[in-house]
Amino acid sequence: MTGTPNSLLEALQSADMLLINDLHAWQFSLEPAALALAQTAAGLELPLLKVECMDGRTRRVWSFSVAAVLAAQLDQPSQCWTLHDSNGEQRIHCLDAICASNDDDGEEQTEPAV
Repeated sequence: MTGTPNSLLEALQSADMLLINDLHAWQFSLEPAALALAQTAAGLELPLLKVECMDGRTRRVWSFSVAAVLAAQLDQPSQCWTLHDSNGEQRIHCLDAICASNDDDGEEQTEPAV
């Protein structure tokens, strides 16, 4: 990620993939309804972040409330966010995908010799 985000929520909004407890999790979602209600006291316990991944043949799923995401702490050296759910402490590292261009700009087109 470029720069250091101020919160886990900010980091999640620009992430393409996560590492959760050192497992690659490309399947994650933020609930927009919970995000809209995050400013109210009642909205703090709504599920905001859902993360899914495969651990071998086992499907793993985590769900974090608005309050848990907002309370997450960044460990600067590892760039991992620490947050808590009903199963204890979880570590999330937000990653950006590398995208390659499929354009042929800059490459010379040569015609085959006839």
